[in-house]
Amino acid sequence: MKRLAFATLLILPLLFAHASRAADIPMKFNDPAQAARYEALLAELRCLVCQNQSLADSNADLAQDLRQEVYRMVQSGDSDENIIAFLVARYGDFVLYRPRVKPITYLLWFGPAMLLLVGGFVVVRFIRRRNTQAATTFTEQERQRITALLEAGDSKDARP
Repeated sequence: MKRLAFATLLILPLLFAHASRAADIPMKFNDPAQAARYEALLAELRCLVCQNQSLADSNADLAQDLRQEVYRMVQSGDSDENIIAFLVARYGDFVLYRPRVKPITYLLWFGPAMLLLVGGFVVVRFIRRRNTQAATTFTEQERQRITALLEAGDSKDARP
């Protein structure tokens, strides 16, 4: 049993070492403007594995490969538009944190607003219908009885 515990203690750091190995390799730039472009591009591009992280934040192997590709393209002098177009052509609009507004992304851009408007319309209709139903649910006999009960209650409250 002691050997198993000892072996576990030896193997455990190796498992955590794999996670730290995925850390980003620092990229070297001769021009600070290129470094700024590189960082800005990484912030605008999504990691395809992590999906809720940018390429700058992700430790996934694919993200590291994409960072190296962006680095290579920035170093070779490609424009930001060319780099983004290359990645979109290769991986689709999903690689962008803010996909372009076009017919295929209308639901993404305008869907939440439409849901909010439809939800507001449904709530308003429900409240109006409930108010009109509440006013018309009593028959004439029931209204007279309610009025009599309310008047009887008021006369009891009026006594000193």
